[in-house]
Amino acid sequence: MKLKFFLLILLAALALTACGGGETAVANPPVDLSAGELNLGPSLDVATVAALMDRDDVFLIDVREQHEYDEAHIPDITLIPLQTVPDSLDQIPTDKTVIVTCRTGNRSGQAAEYLRQQGFDNVHNMEGGIVAWQAAGFPVE
Repeated sequence: MKLKFFLLILLAALALTACGGGETAVANPPVDLSAGELNLGPSLDVATVAALMDRDDVFLIDVREQHEYDEAHIPDITLIPLQTVPDSLDQIPTDKTVIVTCRTGNRSGQAAEYLRQQGFDNVHNMEGGIVAWQAAGFPVE
């Protein structure tokens, strides 16, 4: 009886772990905009991006397709569709904080990882993409 109870508890714990994907949600630390150099994690929420986007040392990239960009995009963002990123590396500054976005954050996550592999060391993915940006009420063109 004790063995059955132990196995049941063990299976329940494993199921809960598997459903959670093994990831622990961690809130982004507040960004000190007065700091000369930003200390940012690999992913940024839309509020952080909105707070950073007007800085001269920040460069925003949208990796969606042209038709998606035409529907709605973040003001002053640079469109570099995902499949053209490898051929567009010379358009991406190495001396700025680069923030990549897309529709929901998946393609931009891939692009950010690719850029890191190419030696860009200050690249960040915007979590939730333009969908989260619009849901938060931030401006689009």
